[in-house]
Amino acid sequence: MTIKVIIFDFDGTIADTLNAIVSITNRLAAQFGHKPISQEELVQIKNLSSRQIIKQSGISIFKFPLLVGKVKAELNSEIQTIKPFLGIKEALIEVKSEVDRVGMLSSNSKENIVAFLEMNGLQDLFDFIYTGATLFGKSKVIKELLKQEKFKPEESVYVGDETRDIEAARRSRTKAIAVSWGFNSKEVLAAQNPDFLVHQPSELVEVIKSLQQAVISK
Repeated sequence: MTIKVIIFDFDGTIADTLNAIVSITNRLAAQFGHKPISQEELVQIKNLSSRQIIKQSGISIFKFPLLVGKVKAELNSEIQTIKPFLGIKEALIEVKSEVDRVGMLSSNSKENIVAFLEMNGLQDLFDFIYTGATLFGKSKVIKELLKQEKFKPEESVYVGDETRDIEAARRSRTKAIAVSWGFNSKEVLAAQNPDFLVHQPSELVEVIKSLQQAVISK
């Protein structure tokens, strides 16, 4: 079946927000009772799954949603410093010509995403933006999104940079494309068996074109 919609994660997939988020999280360490993350520890954390990271952080499960909300709020004041990954704009332009709709699904705030897209000339490349997904609740939102947009799971692809993105795609029965330029390392992403693992934005275009051509050749 033809791929009709591609849904992108935001942080670590489109926007290079990692350093800003780590900086903000470290500033909030005393308030939320977790240890600041050093650059050496960050390298190690990249090799952990999303669930392992939360467990290792030592942050109370009750405080975690509050921390995430605070990080999103503080990121708003730094959004003008955030840049898209090199080559992602060109890839988005090509991908958009291959499918009916291109969208965004993120646990970041819509305000942050819209501001980022406008500052970087990307606002016309997305047909819809869904936000507010909980840390491990993306699959539910993907299902609701597809129902609202009237797309079938087998017509859909979700693109993300973390193990939880692969998990969300699998649970919602969409194809999962994992990108290795974001938060999780290519090794830990590969261990989660995404449908595709890409290492540069141009490969996204190749994957989508190959999926479309596979359908045509049947």
